Amino acid sequence: MFHERQSMVKHIDMPLAARYRPELANELVGQERVWKEGSPLWKLVHADRFHSLLFWGPPGTGKTSLARLIGRILSRHVVELSSVEAGVKDIRAAIEDSESRMRLGDKASILFLDEIHRLNKSQQDSLLPSVEGGKIKLIGATTENPSFSVNNALLSRSLTFALTKVETIALRDRLLTIAEREGRAIDSALATAIADAADGDVRAALNLLEASFSLSEPGESLTLDEVRPLLATIIPHFDKKGDYHYDVISAFIKSIRASDPDAAVYYLARMLAGGEDPVFIGRRLVIAASEDVGNASPTALLLAQAALQGVKEIGMPEARILLAQATTFLACSPKSNRSYLSIGEAIAAVEETGDLPVPLHLRNAVTKFMKGQDYGKGYVYAHDDPLQAAKINNLPDALKGKRFYKPSQHGSEKAFAELQSRLRPGT
Repeated sequence: MFHERQSMVKHIDMPLAARYRPELANELVGQERVWKEGSPLWKLVHADRFHSLLFWGPPGTGKTSLARLIGRILSRHVVELSSVEAGVKDIRAAIEDSESRMRLGDKASILFLDEIHRLNKSQQDSLLPSVEGGKIKLIGATTENPSFSVNNALLSRSLTFALTKVETIALRDRLLTIAEREGRAIDSALATAIADAADGDVRAALNLLEASFSLSEPGESLTLDEVRPLLATIIPHFDKKGDYHYDVISAFIKSIRASDPDAAVYYLARMLAGGEDPVFIGRRLVIAASEDVGNASPTALLLAQAALQGVKEIGMPEARILLAQATTFLACSPKSNRSYLSIGEAIAAVEETGDLPVPLHLRNAVTKFMKGQDYGKGYVYAHDDPLQAAKINNLPDALKGKRFYKPSQHGSEKAFAELQSRLRPGT
């Protein structure tokens, strides 16, 4: 199940991504914020003063390469395990192997766990004694936010470093260098297009470059026009279950809230291009219509609900039109979250005060006994005398004078504020 990291001859049949993994400390591409001479991680590694590291970042950003570089820098044996396949037995075997090496005078091994978030709690817990006891040095890699995917006990014992998507320019330059080493002629425009298509993923970029090589003979120049059909087949990265799913949907909703229709429809396009369920998007629009637009434009909720229903009935690709209409309508509508805030405050009051008695005048006197208990006494029918009805306190006595809903001055809600001011002066 586990294998050792060993020196290997880089055979011509190996993928470019494997042949051109960084071997020197300064060869890691695009992660200078985390890994460069003098950075905290650089100093920790070169001083060999860490016990457990977590590398968090998108695919193809160098997490595995960095772990291997650290092993080479420290001259430590590296054991790599895939957390998708590994179990407690495999982890224990790696730890026992490290202990055997230490008994022979060698350094503790580095245990590299790829996709560490895939380990369950008991598997993660099994690492703790060995990390604390110095039996291994642990390096975990994850594409998921460690705050949610790694248990607190292990997280508190680890230093977490975030790796980011590699910038297009850095990736372009790397592609040009590798193409030259491979004896292939590509221009900057093609390298830039491949880097853009890879979206910050070095491994994906090298795979695309290698696929592009198949479109011409060695020694022949390769142009963007020749490779463009290949690039057109690339599906944008969009993890419907991971952090990037939540990042894009968050950007979508926040752009609507910020009244930015251009950004909102862009993130809508990102989700659709990545295969997001249009019904999920429709449901989020219904929520946004009520939470963020609210009574400032009550028709927004009707439009969003109609769009959701239409998406269910029509399906893609035409559903994109309905989603775009609802998205731009919500983004361009006046905004109010006062209804949303009101229910939050009301729930908090209920939790704090419990089941307060309903005022007698609001109780329904359906029997003679109830009338004798003053049920319904003093009730004013609002259609007969709206001003008098508005003067009566309808909240439980303990909450008398409490205001939960405070209409804003935006859109249609401004009229609500004016009406409340007339009916309940001073509120």
